[in-house]
Amino acid sequence: MSAATARTDHDVPRPRRHGEDEGDPNQLGRGERPLSERGPAPTRIVVGYGFWIFLLSDFIMFSAFFAAYAVLVGETAGGPGGAELFELPYVAWETVLLLLSSFACGMAGVAVTARSRIWFQAAMLATGLLGFGFLVMEVLEFRHLIERGAGPDRSAFLSSFFALVGCHGLHVAIGLLWLGTMMAQVWAKGFREDIQRRILCFALFWHALDIIWVALFTIVYLFGAGSGIA
Repeated sequence: MSAATARTDHDVPRPRRHGEDEGDPNQLGRGERPLSERGPAPTRIVVGYGFWIFLLSDFIMFSAFFAAYAVLVGETAGGPGGAELFELPYVAWETVLLLLSSFACGMAGVAVTARSRIWFQAAMLATGLLGFGFLVMEVLEFRHLIERGAGPDRSAFLSSFFALVGCHGLHVAIGLLWLGTMMAQVWAKGFREDIQRRILCFALFWHALDIIWVALFTIVYLFGAGSGIA
């Protein structure tokens, strides 16, 4: 028998067990333990999983605020509704500032990929300034409404309005504090792996606030200003 046709015991394929798929990446190698027996998951996995739970819980909370607003939007108690109170051009500028801040946040992510501290700091600074401008405009809007006698205690409609919009504004304020922390960490420690994960979590949080604001702008302001009952 020639060497080219000779076969050893190692060449003989092992018969597959019942239910075993050939080439399945989940199959254990020789000497490996199953995932369930390898101890706690790495910190990055636990943190990432926990952050997604936090983000989803935030969406659920805002869904409850939106539902409450939808129920109470017509309960003006004889007072002014959205058609009399909302100034769309003003709120449109708020929206522009927040959307531009989201774009600047995306540019900060590009700077992280390029490992450019200067461009990262510049993009994050732009994100923070635009977000702060949005927050100032929102506070001024609230003050203007209260001065007109349309505070949260005037009607159920205004209570739900201030709760929904104010909760979003509170999230923006928290995001600005988080942003400053990220800038300080990158300045002091560079683009370490754990810091990059924190920046990614911040970016997801900030973009989520944009998504919520677009829904809020459409449902509360556009529908409210265009309806005689809201």
